[in-house]
Amino acid sequence: MWIDSSVLAQRLQGEEWVQKAGLADGDFWSSLARWVEEHLLLEFLTQVSNQVEEIIQIDPNQEEPQILTRATRHMVDFLGARSASVRIYDPLTEQMLSYGSYPYQEESRATYIPLEGSIAGEVVKTRRTYLSPNLLKEPLYHDKEGVRRKGVRSLMAVPLEIPRFFPRERDTVGVIQIYYPEMDRDFTPLEIHVAELMARRLSFVIARKKIMEMYRLNEKKETILRKIFQRMGSREGIKMKDVFNRVIPELADVINLQSCALFSVAPDREHVVLEAGYPEIQGYHGIGKRFPISSEPAFQLVLNLGDYVGESAYELITPSYILVVDPQRSRLLSPNLKRFAKAHNINSILYVPLNVGEEVQYFMTFDALDQRKRYKEEEVELFLFLGRELMKAQQMERLDDILHDFKNPAIATAGFARRLKQILEREDLSDSAEQIRRYVDILLEETSRLQELALSLHQVGKEEVVDLTERAKRRFDINEQAIKEQLRQNIRLRRGPFQEGLWVRCHPLQLERVLDNLLNNATNAIPPKGGFLSLKTYRLDMWACVEIANTGRISEEDRLRLLEEESGSGRGLHITYRIVRLLKGKVDIKLGKETTTFIIRLPLHSE
Repeated sequence: MWIDSSVLAQRLQGEEWVQKAGLADGDFWSSLARWVEEHLLLEFLTQVSNQVEEIIQIDPNQEEPQILTRATRHMVDFLGARSASVRIYDPLTEQMLSYGSYPYQEESRATYIPLEGSIAGEVVKTRRTYLSPNLLKEPLYHDKEGVRRKGVRSLMAVPLEIPRFFPRERDTVGVIQIYYPEMDRDFTPLEIHVAELMARRLSFVIARKKIMEMYRLNEKKETILRKIFQRMGSREGIKMKDVFNRVIPELADVINLQSCALFSVAPDREHVVLEAGYPEIQGYHGIGKRFPISSEPAFQLVLNLGDYVGESAYELITPSYILVVDPQRSRLLSPNLKRFAKAHNINSILYVPLNVGEEVQYFMTFDALDQRKRYKEEEVELFLFLGRELMKAQQMERLDDILHDFKNPAIATAGFARRLKQILEREDLSDSAEQIRRYVDILLEETSRLQELALSLHQVGKEEVVDLTERAKRRFDINEQAIKEQLRQNIRLRRGPFQEGLWVRCHPLQLERVLDNLLNNATNAIPPKGGFLSLKTYRLDMWACVEIANTGRISEEDRLRLLEEESGSGRGLHITYRIVRLLKGKVDIKLGKETTTFIIRLPLHSE
């Protein structure tokens, strides 16, 4: 409860110095107490409340260093100080981070100072104000030269605390260091109390900012989910390229992004695979490429396969992410990646691991045009959320692809099984032994292929060197059976010419999926009145080529769109382009008078 003037007068009369001076006149002290209450206290409280109100009204939409700089300016002006600075404790690095100052001196201040053996660290540990009347004699203040240069001699350091919002969070703690020019300064209890009051009100502003950022973060998450589900609900199914193109622009106000990528870890845990990237253009992101983990030190760290030794100002290692602050000076990047970063003006790279269980099975990289020195928790949380949703989308895309490619072998298998049953129902099987054996072989191959397709949801097997001609002829035969099962009687098949020994290195299942999709698309493109479907193979320089032609012509506009955008209305072409690009091959489309020809070129394998 506030004390009135009569109580204040009684206290004044009871002071020892008053009694010794013989100033015991009660009326005088009552008049003095009323004057102090009406003039000094009122004016003082008005000034304090105005300053507190100024701090509370700081716009929380600004960056935290800007908020802290404005708040410290108010504190310096009101307390008659020379300057002030803020440091926040970072539990990840166990250091005190520079987080704003007035006048602005961040470029000349040390980015980190240790928690132990510093005034800032002492305030954080005790949560109590620390007074240093003489910094030149202060054992916990080490920058004596800076004290002389800046003309400050004493310091009041008050705690800054921002309470946590959730049980799993930590309280944010820091210190506001207020510098004075006087040597051996006597700090009064009143100014200490006012400084602590202003620090507590500043924590209110930071808390408001945190609430608004949480709201914006949830809005971002909802937007990302909505855009992903919109793609999942489309007739064509989900495609990672479309998903990236929709959701990555949502990060524009968080990070000045040049590119980003999603990597998966191969089962051997010796390679990573580039699953998706933004932007998806040739020469930037080779979707499906495999990279040895040993080729990049950053890969080893993000997958917990190596230890980070020593300290460096060019990278920041935390449990949640790895940030390469300066790609050209960091030890975590290979010379190849440094050249790539320089060519594309990438000035910082963020690695975010995505844990599935106890192991990191995916991670994302974010290449920024800015030289970011750190990321806020809510920013990293958004990246983690995005990464997990993209993981799900990538699995859905792979599942959509597999379900699409089940069709041809499933139809062929059913057809061969039906024919085999008809043969076995005959009384005399002596003349059918060879045909039965052939059908059983085909059934075994196709059911094994169906099994491989199912397993490819998680892996695609090992690379092999195979004969392109032999594989193409076999898939043409299987497609013939699918045509018969669909009762397409007016399609004429043309085989050859074929060139034997066209060896290519690939995952056989992927090559067969390309051939099946092209044959299926060509079959479906033949008009109802009928036409032909042809297959041939040949060598052209250092390329192994396969041509699939059919009756039915697309427009020149559609041809250019398919070649330039590498996309189409059908999922088969999407799968084909992605796999051919992975195999370092090329796709071309030629138009005849009434025909369309797809040409696939793959690099010839040489021992």
